[in-house]
Amino acid sequence: MKIEGKRRIWKDYQKEIAEDRYFYVRSCVRQNFFPGSERTFLRIMKDELNKDVFENAAHTTCSGIGYHSDIVPFETVMTMVARQFALMTESGYENFTTSCITSFGLYTEILETWQHFPDVELRVREHLKKATGREFIVPKNLSHASDVIFKFRKEIANKAKFKLINKHTGKPIQVVEHIGCHYSRMFPSKGVGGAEYPYVLVGMIEDWGGEVIDYPERRHCCGFGFRQYLVQANRGYSLSCSKKKFDSMAPYKPDCILTNCPGCPMFLDRWQYALSEMEGITYGENGQGIPVLTYEELAGMMLGYNPWDLGLQVHQVPVEPLLDKIGIPYNPEQKFLTLDGMSIGKPETPTFLKFY
Repeated sequence: MKIEGKRRIWKDYQKEIAEDRYFYVRSCVRQNFFPGSERTFLRIMKDELNKDVFENAAHTTCSGIGYHSDIVPFETVMTMVARQFALMTESGYENFTTSCITSFGLYTEILETWQHFPDVELRVREHLKKATGREFIVPKNLSHASDVIFKFRKEIANKAKFKLINKHTGKPIQVVEHIGCHYSRMFPSKGVGGAEYPYVLVGMIEDWGGEVIDYPERRHCCGFGFRQYLVQANRGYSLSCSKKKFDSMAPYKPDCILTNCPGCPMFLDRWQYALSEMEGITYGENGQGIPVLTYEELAGMMLGYNPWDLGLQVHQVPVEPLLDKIGIPYNPEQKFLTLDGMSIGKPETPTFLKFY
């Protein structure tokens, strides 16, 4: 598909993204996979963009994984989400922004359900009142955190110390973008750019100087898929999903993979290590893997943040080749140290995957 055709599609799928005053809720699993990403989001929003972003310490999981794994009933989940909306209301905010793609899809599904079935919303309000004594106002604006970074991508570009340019060749960094399934496939109109060619990550890549790679399995699942991994017997299928993507993108020689979902970067990162140990294969150049980044990590890199403050040392596919291409400085001796200089422990060196 030609770029002109994609741009025509993107114009049909725009969404309103709030300008300021965000009630921010974190992802329950993302803090464990890539703990620096959400911290970086808050740093960019508050320190770079001077935006009002509020968190409530009483926030809990939305239970989206339990719902999509057929463990937690929908009406129970709706009541849990209604409590999140109540926390937003009590805090004096109207714009609800979530870090998690699954949460974003679930919140969207619930709001759509209430719109079409107001009696269900009324019943959930009664459940919440009985259980917690709380009431809520439906969010005026619902966005994913990647929507917000997308909205301010040009402001970030203006403040950036680096661009997605290979300093050795002068050519754009080649990026594979991977969109979480629950971002745009459930409700295409709620994501920037629709389902087949979402623009939310593409816009960041292009405005920060990079070039997006189009390849056959661009929209294929990352391999998480909940039941694909949560059920131990299905994990071979999870691995094969990721391998199918890697095999498809490898001939295009991407410099990195950019994601906007909590699970996708974890699986696209970890499974590269697993495949190298199982089959002795690597997908980058010279025995390297393809670095996998979250959009917050990439934004932080462009702004000149210390790579280890971003949490890039917890990736199993080393990011140093990408940092070297862009020219981002880093101290290798600080990679596995805490902020106060204590060692966090150095992982065992992989058998095949090149390690730094």
